[in-house]
Amino acid sequence: MAIREQSDMHKRRLSRNIGVGLSLVAFCVIVFGMTVAKIREGSKMEAFDHQPRVSMTPAQEGQSRGTQQ
Repeated sequence: MAIREQSDMHKRRLSRNIGVGLSLVAFCVIVFGMTVAKIREGSKMEAFDHQPRVSMTPAQEGQSRGTQQ
């Protein structure tokens, strides 16, 4: 025997569940967007220490790459 009438409690619970679901989806979209942005900008990084690649940095005037004075 199915319950056919919804009480106010069921309507409020449904609206809260929809709100929590939309918040969760928004959070996932933000995390995904940040991940994509970090992957795109991370091509100039190497290893796990996230240090800039020396080979990707522009050479300063009077110095060649890989040598320091």
